[in-house]
Amino acid sequence: MLETIQTLRTSAPAALVPLVLALVLFAVNGARLFWIDARTHLLPNRIIVPWYPFAIMLLGTAAALAGDWAALGRTLLAGAVLFGFYLMLHLIQPRGMGLGDVKLAGILGLYLGYLSWSHLLLGTLAAFVLASVVGIALIVLRRAGLKTAIAFGPYMLLGTAGALLVGG
Repeated sequence: MLETIQTLRTSAPAALVPLVLALVLFAVNGARLFWIDARTHLLPNRIIVPWYPFAIMLLGTAAALAGDWAALGRTLLAGAVLFGFYLMLHLIQPRGMGLGDVKLAGILGLYLGYLSWSHLLLGTLAAFVLASVVGIALIVLRRAGLKTAIAFGPYMLLGTAGALLVGG
């Protein structure tokens, strides 16, 4: 993301405003959802659902102002792809993947897709790797068992944040 911001700073400075606003929205809503899901294992619709149109509008405006029509299409498609992937996981094992995670995945796909398909893959894989490492550590430390429920939203958010910062 830093590379994208640097590029936009010189080539399309007007695109920086909606992009930075989208990132602020990610930080605020991401922090709220991280905290809520870690404590309650719930990702409230009152936060996720209104986030969709704002993220689409801000990321879409940034792509349009930059003249990057591929980023616009990729943003929307990546959101749908990640939503669909998580929905498939939910349908296979409903107790293992909640619908809140499915809805959050669509949002995170928008952000990751704005940058690239490799960011989408990196952010998605990072979430599963982080959750696996923590899960295994909890089992080894005897703080959890094989059937212990772990909130997955925080790992999705951390994986996405990492991919946005590090790159694809």
